[in-house]
Amino acid sequence: ILVEPSGGLKAVDKEFYIMQGDFYTKESKAKPGLLEFDNDKAVNESPDYVLFNGKKGALLGKNKIEAKVGETIRIFFGNGGPNLTSSFHIIGEIFDNVYLEGGTTLTHNVQTTLIPAGGAVIVEFKVEVPGEYVLVDHSLSRAFNKGAIGKLNVTGTENSKIFKKIKK
Repeated sequence: ILVEPSGGLKAVDKEFYIMQGDFYTKESKAKPGLLEFDNDKAVNESPDYVLFNGKKGALLGKNKIEAKVGETIRIFFGNGGPNLTSSFHIIGEIFDNVYLEGGTTLTHNVQTTLIPAGGAVIVEFKVEVPGEYVLVDHSLSRAFNKGAIGKLNVTGTENSKIFKKIKK
């Protein structure tokens, strides 16, 4: 649920909605169809999967999010839990604005923000350099081994004042 302030939030070029969740299954390997819930794994807080938008690869390949250099992006990021805190981070980017816990407390220039289970955050940033940015839960075993990973593809003109590629 998003309750905007009177008059709404300041306009941005792109908005995305991402939800993280931890999943506890009796099967140790993914298989098509429904996976049975494992209460013991949940009680021990040992998930088989930690996912963005409820599916492995939900923000990868043809599903990656996209923007252009110069655009300002707002991400509404929720953590459905049920157990784990998220350390949301975009590799290669700094959040210009972070609305802590989705409220009115605003902080600036944050690289990783914590979102409790059942909580949310709003992050805003301007993309200034083209490239492929990786979205992760910075508790990195969750990203690379359990699925909490996605990509933001930014297209546009290079800006050597900000980032200069070294040619070999």
